[in-house]
Amino acid sequence: MANVQKFRLPLILFVAIASANSPETIMTIVQHFRLPLILFAAIGSALSAGIFFAFSTFVMQALGQQPNASGIATMQAINITVINPWFMVAFFGPGLACLILTVFALRQWEQPGSIYWLVGSLLYLIGAIGVTVAGNVPLNDALAIVGPGSADGTTLWTRYLADWTFWNHVRTAAAFLSASMFTFSLCL
Repeated sequence: MANVQKFRLPLILFVAIASANSPETIMTIVQHFRLPLILFAAIGSALSAGIFFAFSTFVMQALGQQPNASGIATMQAINITVINPWFMVAFFGPGLACLILTVFALRQWEQPGSIYWLVGSLLYLIGAIGVTVAGNVPLNDALAIVGPGSADGTTLWTRYLADWTFWNHVRTAAAFLSASMFTFSLCL
């Protein structure tokens, strides 16, 4: 029974939206969940910003100080272990909230805070998720296929450290600014 309680609010929201028979009904349902969505988007964006910040400020520097083979092998292991349910929910969950808040902001533009929801959502969707998909993941995929001790690995590693960290700085700033926009919207 305790497991059912954990999923009660998301289940109620899903059933309510699925049974809605008009866009207006859906928007009314979303309006009731607006505050939890904003809070979730703010906290989730801040959490992502913190993870990215750690990589930008010390993790990648520490990996770069290791012998190339060790740094490559460690980053390859990180790239495998990051694919887990906890991280996926923490990273993509705010993205789902951002999609809903974007629709809400555009449909309810006159609401105080709409511009903050829209800007915060776009920052997260484009600057955190989009940059991850278009910038960091291709670099991770290229790193995954090299041998840690190979000449190709050494050549790639030097470029990887600079390029991956640059895109990670972008993700850090975007996620932080996104969290800030959602937080500002709560002050209106």
